[in-house]
Amino acid sequence: MANYKPEYTTAPKHGHKSLFYSDVVTDLNTLDSVDIAVLGIPYGSPYNIDEVSNDQSNGPTAVRQATDRSLRSFERYDFDLGGSMTDNQPIKIVDCGDISGDARALGNHYEAAESVVRKIIELGGMPLIIGGDHGVPIPVIRALDTLGPITLIHIDAHLDWRDHVNGVKDGYSSPIRRAAEMDHVGEIFQIGMRANGSARQEEVDDALEYGAHLIPAHELHDAGMEAILARIPDGGNYYITCDADGIDPSIMPAVNGPAPGGVTYDEMRKLIHGLVNKGRVVGMDIVEITPRKDINKITAITAGRFFINLIGAAVRANYFKKDK
Repeated sequence: MANYKPEYTTAPKHGHKSLFYSDVVTDLNTLDSVDIAVLGIPYGSPYNIDEVSNDQSNGPTAVRQATDRSLRSFERYDFDLGGSMTDNQPIKIVDCGDISGDARALGNHYEAAESVVRKIIELGGMPLIIGGDHGVPIPVIRALDTLGPITLIHIDAHLDWRDHVNGVKDGYSSPIRRAAEMDHVGEIFQIGMRANGSARQEEVDDALEYGAHLIPAHELHDAGMEAILARIPDGGNYYITCDADGIDPSIMPAVNGPAPGGVTYDEMRKLIHGLVNKGRVVGMDIVEITPRKDINKITAITAGRFFINLIGAAVRANYFKKDK
């Protein structure tokens, strides 16, 4: 049983009170089951005092507020899906709000995040996580141990294999190394890498020694997403972690580390639908959105569209059939 407490989360702040007009449920003890559970994790593990609360902590609110452009309403036809998002099925989608932060106890929100995700899994739900920086998937992936082995699908411009930065081991430069240390994480596919970030040759060597599949953006564009999908084993339990800077900045400009030549919308759509139909996607996060840098909300809208594609594809793959 999850060590879950309702006070771990707070209701969404303002604007659209939930993602995709879903019910806000901040006390998961009131539910017997759930199909999709949205959770904001605004705060990571900062490398310095300036990062305790930065613009990325506004990401969950920004994505929720773009709801009316991501999804006009539930019944409308969606050309990405060939019908409405939920295909007229009784899918239970809830928004759990955001993990609370405590400036005097910075580690507590990671513990809370892990507990809330464990509760979502216990209720049979698929967690959809909105960050926050790329440290926030660490407690999420930890909470998936009952679903292992997990095949980790990582979309990013950067490698994220640093052991620590300034002595911090669970910050935004380290999520894939931390995931690789978890017994329930198996193969790792890292897609869309380009330019440079915090990785040095030693981190690349460590990733290759682990057996991570490193797929730079130029290889993706040359080979096509279908070829990349063919390399990912069928029948797995897949978790998708998507750093917004892994996506091309023409559609996700609101990031701190933009780099040209990223993953396109069509490639990401193919990846999501392909994984849903290869095995079972057990959850997904989108992180590192910096709303003040957005243009006409396109970054937040794109994030919503990725989640819509996952929900719609999962519904059509009968993930949520009550008699399954």
